[in-house]
Amino acid sequence: MKWKKASPELSEHLESALAEFDCQRRKMFGHPAYFACGNMFAGIFGDTIFIRLSSESRDVIFKSFDEAAPFEPLEGRVMRQYVVLPQSIYDDSALFHLWLGRAFEYAFGLAPKPVKKKVKK
Repeated sequence: MKWKKASPELSEHLESALAEFDCQRRKMFGHPAYFACGNMFAGIFGDTIFIRLSSESRDVIFKSFDEAAPFEPLEGRVMRQYVVLPQSIYDDSALFHLWLGRAFEYAFGLAPKPVKKKVKK
């Protein structure tokens, strides 16, 4: 299955919005993704931005925005804590910052992922 490349405009938009957050940028699914304490909390997939939220925040976003959807990188494979943001959120800088902050706080509050040691070949 060939995946759609990450939108450069969305990648720049997300990177700019996350500039003040203490997070790490890595690749996930070949796309930019952002991590706090080793936990992924935001990223780009094709032409969408997704974030990781608590169940309470997911309820709020799904009730408030009809266009918000569960993140499903492969058909039938929903990543249950992740939400695809509607464009109306990331086009509004204050609203975008609010939801990115919620995602960051949620990921930062999770147990840190242990650092994996690289195996020499």
